[in-house]
Amino acid sequence: MAKTLPDWQNEIDAYISQFKEGYFSPLSMVARLAEEVGEIARAVSHLYGEKPRKKDERPSSLSEELGDLLFVVITFANAESIDLDQSLTKVMEKYRTRDKDRWTKWESEACSSNDDTI
Repeated sequence: MAKTLPDWQNEIDAYISQFKEGYFSPLSMVARLAEEVGEIARAVSHLYGEKPRKKDERPSSLSEELGDLLFVVITFANAESIDLDQSLTKVMEKYRTRDKDRWTKWESEACSSNDDTI
């Protein structure tokens, strides 16, 4: 069974709690987030951009970099006592209502089967 956001938050809290240093300060967390986003940008640039990686540079994995970002986001949320499951639920409701007509939706199968242009 896949882990839930609360499962991940609890696991990461248990991991961080084993160290005397504990969670980083909020400013350090933001710096870590920026660093991880930069690493994602570099990975995307190497995969899809015009700038190839250096010959002596280790190939980066977009999957690994996104995982690193999630780890830092969860760590930051834990440090601030934020329930990410609750946060994401609220955000999705906002997008479902505020942006419900913002982009072009795919037509349903029923609409496309009644198309007379075929």
